[in-house]
Amino acid sequence: MELCKVKEVVAKMTLEEKASLCSGLDFWHTKGVERLQIPSVMVSDGPHGLRKQEEDADHLGLNKSIKAVCFPAGCAMAASFSREAAARLGEILGEECQAEDISTILGPAMNIKRSPLCGRNFEYYSEDPLLATEIGTAYVNAVQSKNVGTSPKHFMANNQEYHRMTNSSDMDERTAREIYLAAFEGMVKNAKPWTIMNSYNQLNGTYLCENKEMLTDVLREDWGFDGYVMTDWGAMNCRVEALKAGCNLEMPGGNCMTDKQIVKAVKEGELEEKILDQSCEEFLNIVFKYVENHQKDVLFDRDKDHEAARALEEECIVLLKNEEDILPLCKEKKVAFIGKYAAAPRYQGGGSSHINSAKVDSALEAVKAWADVVYAKGYDDDKDVINETMLQEAVAAAASAEVAVLFVGLPDSFESEGYDRKHLRMPDCQNRLIEEVAKVQPNTVVVLHNGAPVEMPWIAKVKAVVEAYLGGQAVGSAVANILYGNVNPSGRLPETFPLRLQDTPCYITYGGEKDRVAYSEGVFVGYRYYESKEMPVLFPFGYGLSYTIFTYKNLTVEKERFKESENIKVTVDVTNSGNRTGKEVVQLYVGKKDGEIIRPIRELRAFDKIELKPGETKTVEFVLNSRAFAYWEMEIHNWFVESGSYEIQIGKSASEIVLSKEVWVEGEHIIPKLYPKIPNNFIHW
Repeated sequence: MELCKVKEVVAKMTLEEKASLCSGLDFWHTKGVERLQIPSVMVSDGPHGLRKQEEDADHLGLNKSIKAVCFPAGCAMAASFSREAAARLGEILGEECQAEDISTILGPAMNIKRSPLCGRNFEYYSEDPLLATEIGTAYVNAVQSKNVGTSPKHFMANNQEYHRMTNSSDMDERTAREIYLAAFEGMVKNAKPWTIMNSYNQLNGTYLCENKEMLTDVLREDWGFDGYVMTDWGAMNCRVEALKAGCNLEMPGGNCMTDKQIVKAVKEGELEEKILDQSCEEFLNIVFKYVENHQKDVLFDRDKDHEAARALEEECIVLLKNEEDILPLCKEKKVAFIGKYAAAPRYQGGGSSHINSAKVDSALEAVKAWADVVYAKGYDDDKDVINETMLQEAVAAAASAEVAVLFVGLPDSFESEGYDRKHLRMPDCQNRLIEEVAKVQPNTVVVLHNGAPVEMPWIAKVKAVVEAYLGGQAVGSAVANILYGNVNPSGRLPETFPLRLQDTPCYITYGGEKDRVAYSEGVFVGYRYYESKEMPVLFPFGYGLSYTIFTYKNLTVEKERFKESENIKVTVDVTNSGNRTGKEVVQLYVGKKDGEIIRPIRELRAFDKIELKPGETKTVEFVLNSRAFAYWEMEIHNWFVESGSYEIQIGKSASEIVLSKEVWVEGEHIIPKLYPKIPNNFIHW
């Protein structure tokens, strides 16, 4: 419906009808106005599958939903480093939403992984805002290409589950802009999501649902967002103030109390009716966009989408260690599959994203057609208790085989929406199992099913480690294809695996006190911290191995000296020097040399994933603009490029830079001597 017609519809509405559109009808539906032919539409949890609930609705994944397809979780999709994979996922979900008459899927989850302890990290993409932005942008564009809305969440600074509904994330303006807002910024500007979901928490003492600076000044006026903002379920604090701030829709519905508060505020002059009108227009634009493009003949093909889930997970799996090229496995060798997750994989997290999967693949079933495999359960994961009988059966199976593959990870009780982890350890029973198997079998491989980093005290005793993350319902067949070389692994870590919890940047302040969390590490999140401190880690950001070898040469930069307003082309040649076709993730980092501002030693500014046949060379091209060299200057409240030398670095990970060139950039703006007043709602250390 055209904007002018939406305005006409709003003009015909009574005050009570307009107020009614500001809250939902029930748990999953928005309200309609029958006399004006305004329909009620349905939204559904996502973002890696449909959790459509017909009845007994809830937002914690406890009650049943329709049979659907569980795709790789956000932690895995980010590991693909593939815009194409994210787009494919979005296209499929958009089609499924059309088939199920869902107007908006609630996702993607864009929050930064500030700490590996966050219980919801399995849903989030990365510790790096550029990677989160690029994967999120591809996903949102693809879903919305099917005329279905998305609701990127949780806007913003929702980085822990502990006291998530009351705590205040306290940070300075630079930290917000460079890290926590940056994860959303490019996605909003380049994909134009239909809706945004604000988070439960406060930002510097103001709840996000009523934070005008975030919802109006930044989101709408700065970034150009033109959809509607909905609350997370139960996140409303003060309804009238939230409406003034730019929060359109309160969810879930079923309670008309806040509608009455809006009516009362307008009648008493506390709220201008034009603000309510604007909110209704923003909301109805999206409702009619879906209704007018709804396709009633789309088929939800669960079997076809299951195969797509497998192909997507194959893009995501990360090979972390492969001594003596033990992988890929030879199909003629006798192999022992050990661990519960070989037969019943952990493939998704708990909470609002929990999918009622139509079917689930196991690696054990997947390999039976082509390999000689024996199985031992090894452990149960309902409790962290060592079962000596299971343990000895597993050790015996390992000793009788030529290779032992252990399927382990984090059980549901260790990570979920609603609570944070207390440590980075895997269950003691699983660590003991790995240790005992490794004693009798020198050819031991570990496959991890987890949504966040774990400690690996046994790492030196095993020959290979495969990170499957929470890979969706087809994870079993995907892992089998990686193990036996049907697919060459190409995932890369979207987060740093630290050696220990105490090394993490926010170890002291994570969780906070008295409902306030000091983000005192500032912009030094994840690899920005570890690399700047030259701190050893278990595995660095961007890391991942392949069954082939990639070599780099001929890094060229269009100019060695240029102004910040110039877009600069960077190229590098990448060759597959091995004997297998494979995919490489080419990573470009930028670091400021000898600047006056304290900045990370390097920051990811571009990446691309390419496929190469043996002996093939491709030239990868990047174009850098001023943001590649800028930081957020709080004294001018804007991005600022400091004149001077920068290093353009090509890396295989944040810790392995293989080529670099120094350039000189001329900043074209100055910081005025008379500084504007700093906003009171940002913390300045």
